[in-house]
Amino acid sequence: MHETGGKARRQSPDNGAADWLTLGQAARYLGVAQSTIRKWSDQGRLPAFYTPGGHRRYRQRDLDSFVAGSSAGAAAPSRSRPAPIVLIVDDDPRIREFVRVNLEMDGFSVREAGSADEGLAALEAEPPDLILLDVMMPRVDGWEMLQRVRERHGVDSIQVIMFSGQVDANATDQAEAGGAQAFVGKPFNPQDLVTRAKDLLGS
Repeated sequence: MHETGGKARRQSPDNGAADWLTLGQAARYLGVAQSTIRKWSDQGRLPAFYTPGGHRRYRQRDLDSFVAGSSAGAAAPSRSRPAPIVLIVDDDPRIREFVRVNLEMDGFSVREAGSADEGLAALEAEPPDLILLDVMMPRVDGWEMLQRVRERHGVDSIQVIMFSGQVDANATDQAEAGGAQAFVGKPFNPQDLVTRAKDLLGS
């Protein structure tokens, strides 16, 4: 073992062994975001081993023990109930990053799309539990994307929260008529969007 940042790090004896998982593999195995796995490791709740290059590795049996609740005081997730998937569709990367980081800290799995076209493609690849959809986007705006989502997947199949900093007085009614579950309008605060998402999915 060697010390890094005041914390003991143990090296994996064999990174190629079948029961050793990378950070991404461990996150998928438990059904949570990678940032959540990192947080559990940093808190000492989930054993992490490190390669000479500093990459984290996890033993599958440690993950199984964590799920079973045998890790000291850990509130283990259930693999039978994977983390809810949230798709953020917004052409502003700063808003996407803010919302993603805050949702991942609470264990949500987050996908990003910088346009409606990217969002529709991501939707087909892996349907999310919730879409956070910006109204004001170039080419295809949020209203048109909402219509396409409902045409392809039905009204109640995927929850949608619309948001925008520039809307008219009828935006809330328009969102409801289009099948959205909520609308976050101006003055727009990204934290409000995070809160509404957590409330809708159950944090």
